Amino acid sequence: MTPLSILLLIAAYFGVLIVISYFTGKEDSNAAFFKANKSAPWYLVAFGMIGASLSGVTFISVPGAVEAKQFGYMQVVYGYILGYLVIAFVLLPLYYRLNLTSIYTYLKDRFGNVSYKTGSVAFLISRTVGASFRLFLVAKVLQLLIFDRFGIPFLITVIITIGLIWLYTFRGGIKTIIFTDTLQTLFMLVSVVVTIVFLASALDLNSFSEVVTNVKDSALSKTFFFDDVNDPQYFWKSFLSGIFITITMTGLDQDMMQKNLTCKNLREAQKNMVSFTIVLVFVNLLFMALGLMLTQYAEANGITAKKDDLFPTIAMLPEIGVVTSAFFLLGLIAAAYSSADSALTSLTTSFCIDIIEIDKKPQAEQKKTRKKIHVLFSVILVLVIILFDVIFTDVSVIWELFKAAGYTYGPLLGLFAFGLITKSQIKDKWVWVIAIAAPLISYVLNLNSKELFNGYEIGFEILIVNGLLMFIGLALLRKKSNTDSLPA
Repeated sequence: MTPLSILLLIAAYFGVLIVISYFTGKEDSNAAFFKANKSAPWYLVAFGMIGASLSGVTFISVPGAVEAKQFGYMQVVYGYILGYLVIAFVLLPLYYRLNLTSIYTYLKDRFGNVSYKTGSVAFLISRTVGASFRLFLVAKVLQLLIFDRFGIPFLITVIITIGLIWLYTFRGGIKTIIFTDTLQTLFMLVSVVVTIVFLASALDLNSFSEVVTNVKDSALSKTFFFDDVNDPQYFWKSFLSGIFITITMTGLDQDMMQKNLTCKNLREAQKNMVSFTIVLVFVNLLFMALGLMLTQYAEANGITAKKDDLFPTIAMLPEIGVVTSAFFLLGLIAAAYSSADSALTSLTTSFCIDIIEIDKKPQAEQKKTRKKIHVLFSVILVLVIILFDVIFTDVSVIWELFKAAGYTYGPLLGLFAFGLITKSQIKDKWVWVIAIAAPLISYVLNLNSKELFNGYEIGFEILIVNGLLMFIGLALLRKKSNTDSLPA
């Protein structure tokens, strides 16, 4: 595909999103922007959440990591299942019972204002980092495929990328995203299937059963790793990490929970979560199979691209054909924007509700304030992506994303766990100190884990370590009850 044809494809795609935004954003109210008036159909939410959960990082990095890590990522995905069940039957009932717009309001009622603000700030940092990682990857691909050929600098690419998101979300917010995410998930899944069909033909696999056999018999499809506890891919480390990654990055994340809270009632939100979980496991298997076949195709054709460059390099080869290349681009853009648009909306929501408490402002000012905050976070995302471009060069972004999440989501995990498991009250004014100390201690432990733990190397479970340190710190801040002060 020529750069001009790629630009026309992107323009047509965003034209469709803007049309959807026009019809869904006619009610330009805060209630529609934040909660879609609690009227979203659960099946649309579930389907759209697939794209938001996977994102451009999964679209590029998961297939690209198969060569080095085989199907080991599926151990994390199997852990997701238990994590999503915790969300459906523990966290969602809590959120619906309290009728929350921002889930961090729970911390205010449970512990106090400092805990509330600390949890909100932890989310703002976590989601900003996560969304920026995802958009950074896609912006780099667009730079390689289009903008380098026109001599356009990376900064302009990033501004255009964020600007397009702002354009179709600034009015309807989450109400628009429910519908755009559904469309984007469809594009993403069709893209993967079309690419697999092409690869099957190129690898002389003439039926679905031959594709399955090829994947099953390949050494790259090894999924379970039980041999070495010090291996970062050791099963129990990956599986447990998957549980807690899901609980924190979905259940304690305003971005993902904001979609669930648009459902009409708790029962529909739970149906959404359970059905979404089942489909997500099979979709991840599809991505792993895609990665395996991409690796086989690269080896057979002398293609040396590795990691995150593998899928885009092969997808844009002339011999792939215009149709497959076009679907790859649609899938990549859809995957990226289905997570990024909701991230921008949730960041705006959390800052408005949790930090500046927009509901306390005069009614006439609320909408103007919300729109200013929406622009502010668009600018912040641009700046963070440019920073990542300086820091990261040869990385597989999916693994860097989970590492970052382990540090930023840990305080949220500890706060919510302490609130749900115990009945204790804490000295609220010192919570922020523990929220800073826990990630710092986790970072030091991670750097020195081999020396400290007899060769044991910490992987994704750094999130669990971080959350546990936060939990212990909160226990140290526990207020003594009347029974605690009685003599034994």
